[in-house]
Amino acid sequence: MDQEDELPLEGQLHKVKNQKDRILELILKPYYWFKMLCDELHWSFVSGVVIIYGVNQGMSLGLSKISTQYYMKDEQKLQPSEAQIYAGIIQLPWIVKPLWGLLTDTLPIIGYRRRPYFILAASAAQAVADVTIDACVTENSISHPSLASDMQSLCGVSSSVGQLIGFTISGFLVHLIGSKGMFGVLSIPAALVILIGTMLHEPFIHNVAYRQVCFCNRVGQKLLDACKAMWMALKCENVWRPCLYMYISLALSLHIHEGMFYWYTDAKDGPMFSKEIVGTISSVGAVGYLLGVLLYQNAFKNHPFRFVLFWSQLLFGALGLLDLILVSQVNLQFGIPDYVVAVCDTAISHMIGRLRWTPLLVLGSKLCPSGIEGTFFALLMSIDHVGSLTASWAGGLLLHTLNVTRTQFDSLWIAIVIRSFSRVLTIDLLFLVPSTDPSASILPTEMLNTKKGDDNSGTQKLEMAPLVTNVDQHLVDSRVQ
Repeated sequence: MDQEDELPLEGQLHKVKNQKDRILELILKPYYWFKMLCDELHWSFVSGVVIIYGVNQGMSLGLSKISTQYYMKDEQKLQPSEAQIYAGIIQLPWIVKPLWGLLTDTLPIIGYRRRPYFILAASAAQAVADVTIDACVTENSISHPSLASDMQSLCGVSSSVGQLIGFTISGFLVHLIGSKGMFGVLSIPAALVILIGTMLHEPFIHNVAYRQVCFCNRVGQKLLDACKAMWMALKCENVWRPCLYMYISLALSLHIHEGMFYWYTDAKDGPMFSKEIVGTISSVGAVGYLLGVLLYQNAFKNHPFRFVLFWSQLLFGALGLLDLILVSQVNLQFGIPDYVVAVCDTAISHMIGRLRWTPLLVLGSKLCPSGIEGTFFALLMSIDHVGSLTASWAGGLLLHTLNVTRTQFDSLWIAIVIRSFSRVLTIDLLFLVPSTDPSASILPTEMLNTKKGDDNSGTQKLEMAPLVTNVDQHLVDSRVQ
């Protein structure tokens, strides 16, 4: 009898132990994931991604966005449409990213193609650091195609956590030191970029003859070959079709953020949120970004691009109507505070937005020919920034046309409806996106291989001429077929 009682007890203990093991495994899963990336890609690369995306971009965005909005509203006294136009102008430095990509790909400094540019970026511009780390990510995506999704997830997680921290403290800092004082705080994250330039693991390029007369000619030839290689790559159908979709998808996602921000803070019949509340809502949006990255990494990274983009784009358009509930104050009729609706709207919309954006980043990293990874990925991202600039200016024009001002918000609901409808229009263009397995290579084999040149003595070196020849031959063959 005692033995019969002991058996169920042992089974219960075994069940409890299994549950504890599963919980422990779930807790340690991020650690093992980071360890796997460090083992496969080197710890310095992973640290560089965390610093650039997490601190220099994520946290800086969290600290700067709120302060910039209040600066334009309270200090400059701009209308919502004007603030939306100026918010788009901020994209302009990012549009010239291909220039920095050309330099990192073709002009090594002291024998290194990436490390010196991180040091220069600390004193020059955030866009330079972004281009350089994107080049590293793209280069590793080509050499480790099965980890392309993991690398983009690492970028997304780092950026989301950085934004979460930045947005959480931004409202309080703006209240304490003002919007102008925040701009001085932003110099701190930029200084951390120097660390990457000193610790990044990168092969040394030997025999770079800076003092020779022919050096300028060689660099000029490399730049010319790089431009020709990019042009040849853009002619490839597998490249220009996804690029066109990226631009249209972003351009049609009209930005009316400034109109909503003014309504949050200035509308007489609105919620009149304080600086701290606005910062808290934005921090919840960063949590939504993080959930979107985790959702893609754990549930959708192996699904075809078209499948993920279809449902995320559809939900992205439908969720835009949540702002309509807030502006119309329908929630108050059911006793739901504006703050709760704003938090839920921000969290869900940002989660779906990141779920929609991450596959485009993975796709972009797979469209870059070997040898011009930094240049071409920078070109793709500049296309995306042009799309965001178009959306921001179109949104500002819409707010101006509908006469949405600092005191008039009667037509804001129309802008919300138009924005939500425009978001779903790109579903008809999903045929431009490859339907292949996300872990497979999209480009032809000849565009993924380059020769090893003289500058590297056994390590991989940038050599454009063979790539241009291979791409030309590929285009000729495709026309013949």
